[in-house]
Amino acid sequence: MGVRVPPPAQMKVQEVKGFKINKEDYLPTFEKSLKEYSKKANIPGFRKGMVPAGLIKKMYGNSLFVDEVLKTVDKEVFQYLETEKLDIFAQPLPVDMNLGQLDVNNPNNYTFTFEVGMKPHFQLPEFAKEKVKRYKVQVTDAMLNEEVERLRTRYGNMTEPKTVSSEEHVLNVSFAETDAKGNEIEDGIRKDNSLLVKYFKESFRPNLVGKKKDDIIHLKLDDAFEGKEKEWVLNDLGTDTATEKNFKVTITKIGLVEPRELNEEFFSQLFPNEEIKTDEAFRQKIKDELQKQWDAESRNQLQHGLYHVLLDHTHIDVPADFLKRWLKTQGQNNQPKSEEEVEKEFPQFVNQLKWSLITEKLIQENDIKVEPDEIRQFAKQQLLGYMGMQALDEEQQWVRDYIDRMMKDRKYVEDAYNRLQTQKIFDWAETQVNAEETPVSKEEFLRMNEQHQHQHH
Repeated sequence: MGVRVPPPAQMKVQEVKGFKINKEDYLPTFEKSLKEYSKKANIPGFRKGMVPAGLIKKMYGNSLFVDEVLKTVDKEVFQYLETEKLDIFAQPLPVDMNLGQLDVNNPNNYTFTFEVGMKPHFQLPEFAKEKVKRYKVQVTDAMLNEEVERLRTRYGNMTEPKTVSSEEHVLNVSFAETDAKGNEIEDGIRKDNSLLVKYFKESFRPNLVGKKKDDIIHLKLDDAFEGKEKEWVLNDLGTDTATEKNFKVTITKIGLVEPRELNEEFFSQLFPNEEIKTDEAFRQKIKDELQKQWDAESRNQLQHGLYHVLLDHTHIDVPADFLKRWLKTQGQNNQPKSEEEVEKEFPQFVNQLKWSLITEKLIQENDIKVEPDEIRQFAKQQLLGYMGMQALDEEQQWVRDYIDRMMKDRKYVEDAYNRLQTQKIFDWAETQVNAEETPVSKEEFLRMNEQHQHQHH
């Protein structure tokens, strides 16, 4: 077997030439597989296991022959990669493999050529020199008041007033499409919905005052709604062209959420493990929780910025031609992808590949590990999230059973491992940068996030 290997520093893709397969390498296993197939073959006119070897060879020999030759080639390539300890991108690609030369009636020595994509050497950016910002959203009195009112409403008591008298009333309604005279259309749009009175146009709301359960209102959407509220209603109705259509709207229920009083019972419901007695202590607790949430959002944004620092500021010279040829082989049902598909997918594929190489380097150089106990703790925290609880006693049998069951789920463990490992990478990256803390308003922060998401769609 002759092999030519250019030095990695000169080429990113190296051609592995001269994998010479001698007859002695594959003929014994071919003859063995032919006999085994003869014993198992079920051919009409012959008893099982009594089919003549010549007939088997004539019917299936060439297919079995090709399989054995290719298996032998794969074995040689694998042994070569193991011996040379090559750091490769993906499985080697055959170069101009001519399977037509393989003839079961004329076994011969064969030579095959493979191409290997080598992982390039690269340097990570110097984090200390990178300019990144850690945005700080300070919780204002207005934000605190809004959150307190949201919680009071969320945990409020639902009442059923007799008539509509407030913009805060909730109307359960039934939409039915009608003709211009108010008669229901047989195949028209029908949908139940729930709307606050204040979702209607201000000019339309007087039409709702004094209405009771089972009262009917006839309307066109353009007359009753505007802006984002109209979009919501259109989406709920499953149409974007119904603005001029006529609808009969039947009120099926009138509701009003009465906000909870700020008292010890409410405080204890929200924070059962803490002794909160006064409005001031309650508001301080809410403010602290809000600050934690905004700090977490800020950290997420910082880490996303670090992702772009790593991806955009790390130069990796990838073997594009080789990777495109490899990507072409990754079609479904063993069908190669078209050139158009490859060109369309290639940019995202390269980014994913670069990120994989970067994380691999970070993990190796910084000895980043995830221990089984950390995965168990991850499963416990997920369980807390599912149940809306702040603490769980892991000694309880049902908790241990749940975690043990998750630890036996290979897919779950792999996913948890990858998530924890990625988080550790970003935790490490945070320690390497001198992030400039930058005060920012809630509105500015949300606007930056929205712009960033828009740029990535």
